[in-house]
Amino acid sequence: MEFFDILLSFVTLTILEVVLGIDNLVFLAIISQRLPKDQQAKARRLGLTFAWVTRLLLLASAIWLTKLTRPLFTLSGMPFSGRDIFLILGGLFLLAKSTQEIHAEIEPEPQKHEVTKKSAGFKMVVVQIALLDIIFSLDSVLTAIGLTQRFWLMAAAITIAIIAMLFASEPLSRFVEKHPTIKMLALSFLILIGMVLIADGFEFHIPRGYIYFSMGFSLFVESLNMIVRKRRGQSS
Repeated sequence: MEFFDILLSFVTLTILEVVLGIDNLVFLAIISQRLPKDQQAKARRLGLTFAWVTRLLLLASAIWLTKLTRPLFTLSGMPFSGRDIFLILGGLFLLAKSTQEIHAEIEPEPQKHEVTKKSAGFKMVVVQIALLDIIFSLDSVLTAIGLTQRFWLMAAAITIAIIAMLFASEPLSRFVEKHPTIKMLALSFLILIGMVLIADGFEFHIPRGYIYFSMGFSLFVESLNMIVRKRRGQSS
């Protein structure tokens, strides 16, 4: 009976880690496209490797992590914990970055001094990926700790989820790059996720099911638009 409990916990955790990693994967696909072609895959691999290491380190410090949910101070009668501050800062960063990327898509900047900016640009992208990894990892690991206390089980589920994201990152990035409207839709999703993180930080919890349903419905409508555009292109 214990074996089935462990197996059920493992499957549930793995699925949850993959679902919670979708946000991270979308950001990874968008931000890495700011780099030259030959550096994009490397940045994505580094970003996901950092996410894996960060989540394992957070798991190892589970006692410290649970303290992050304790109130640090109260503002206008509302208590704020370390987790709340992390989520609010992460949401603000995601809003700012998504808005910047949308602006860059609508009004592209002239490509000047491309050679000299390559290394600096790569480091900046990796740093941005690392910052968001910490925010997304925090929510992911807190979810894992709430489901089981077995470290090896949580570590295995997180590792499998990261491996799945590694395989999914390349085709997702190519798909987003090939379809500009999908890229704009993905950026709007990141703005939505940023708002959800800020709301969570202020203890206003929005069920993730609503978010994923709206994302799925938007992608379904956009896929219909893509089919219509493709057929019109073939008929013309």
